[in-house]
Amino acid sequence: MQFLFRDHLLDTDRRELSREQVPVAVEPQVFDLVVHLMQNRDRVVSKDELIDKIWHGRSVSESTLTSRINAARKAIGDDGASQALIRTITRKGFRFVGDVQTQHGAVPPEPVRIAQPQAAFALPERPAIAVLPFTNMSGEAEQDYFSDGISEDIITALSKLRWFFVVARNSSFVYKGRAVHIHEVARELGVRYVVEGSVRRSGERVRISAQLNDVSTGSHLWAERYDRELADIFAVQDEITEAIVAAIEPQLYAAESFRAQQKPPGSLDAWDLVMRALSHYWRITREDNAVAQKLLEEAVAVDPAYGKALGLLATSHMFGAHMGWADMAATAPVAERAALAAVEADREDAWAHHGLAYTYLFRRRFDDALAEFELALRLNPNFAMAHAFHGVTLCYAGRWQDGDAAARRALRLSPRDPLAAIYCGVAAYARFVGRDYEGAVRMARESMRQRGDFVGAHRVLTAAAGMLGNPVLAASALEGLRRAQPEVSLAWITRELPMLREEDRAHYLQGLRRAGLK
Repeated sequence: MQFLFRDHLLDTDRRELSREQVPVAVEPQVFDLVVHLMQNRDRVVSKDELIDKIWHGRSVSESTLTSRINAARKAIGDDGASQALIRTITRKGFRFVGDVQTQHGAVPPEPVRIAQPQAAFALPERPAIAVLPFTNMSGEAEQDYFSDGISEDIITALSKLRWFFVVARNSSFVYKGRAVHIHEVARELGVRYVVEGSVRRSGERVRISAQLNDVSTGSHLWAERYDRELADIFAVQDEITEAIVAAIEPQLYAAESFRAQQKPPGSLDAWDLVMRALSHYWRITREDNAVAQKLLEEAVAVDPAYGKALGLLATSHMFGAHMGWADMAATAPVAERAALAAVEADREDAWAHHGLAYTYLFRRRFDDALAEFELALRLNPNFAMAHAFHGVTLCYAGRWQDGDAAARRALRLSPRDPLAAIYCGVAAYARFVGRDYEGAVRMARESMRQRGDFVGAHRVLTAAAGMLGNPVLAASALEGLRRAQPEVSLAWITRELPMLREEDRAHYLQGLRRAGLK
């Protein structure tokens, strides 16, 4: 059954709610609440009836019920002040009071009140994004080339992510100079996410503002402002494009992960499972890494040739062994099989090559690992996670200056990344290898500030404290390390960490030994 009201469509068969043909994220319980009120709109529905139908008679507090009613109103464009659709009837219950049309059928009709000359596109299976032409705020038409160039470069760079459907320049640029609401853009182009921004140039300075919008929820996922000197206009254009794309990517994954969390388990496809897995992988704990692997295995079962799922599965296995949560000898062959399958499934997928590179690192195949990381970064130059893991590989290969630069590039590209704790940890290890123990302590502490259980940062902090000869810091750091990795020992470090140069291994062991590790 389909219910049409205002500019919304609620489809009970598909369990979908959309506004102007753009899907609206809604929790299953809230969806059921809206459906029940709509199906019984000819009468007042009591609180007891809602609890019986939605919560199946379980004990529910008044605040919980109020919270769900508020969420239902928000999902359908209503609020507690106007109560234009869901009205509270004092001491009796609630009633849906909006005008509703009903019909059977699976094909969504045109929105009720919105007439558009241009046909709307259905949302593709992959998350879809449109980049609107950035507005030239300089008041000089001859400056359009710069704002247009920023938009075009962002479109090109986002297209390299592969797992996002990016609307072509010719389609998104039809909105240039038009005052169009982003909901209209999303409906006409069939996208969920819209990037918009502005460019203001004054003399030799430029200010660029950008934001990423989730049109289905009406929320701003990310916004930033960049101020630059225009010594080299094209270098500035490249730098700003790089910064925007690197910042957007993790925000898109986070939004898709949240959307996947709202779906009933039985409706999850391979993409949803990977997004759920990412949300656990980002937490950098033993338990979450195990959950991520299980979800990725489910995704591969759904789609055995899913390069992203296989690549991330290989990375997750190797990361677990690297952190000391799994046996390296048993894990490496499993990870390598997944990584090779990922590359075979999609040779143009940066995630697949990243997974294979990380596997090669712990096989002590340094040249192969570095080559695969470099390929992953050619495929997606803004892949912050690949920059960071490339950095740790460079450090293990004895090139700590290059490793430090790679880690700092990851942090500069994506400072709000859920994995920024790892990037800081890699930078900390690079500083340790370079004998900058104070710098290593500083970066390790920053890593732990973001993720207190990140084992890698605990190891570096302990080794650096040992080399500094600070007994108080060393004792505290060692205690934290043993909590994060109870099985850690000098023998484990010697056996498991793939350091190419014996002098680097001896240096690391010396710091840990001085801190009291046996």
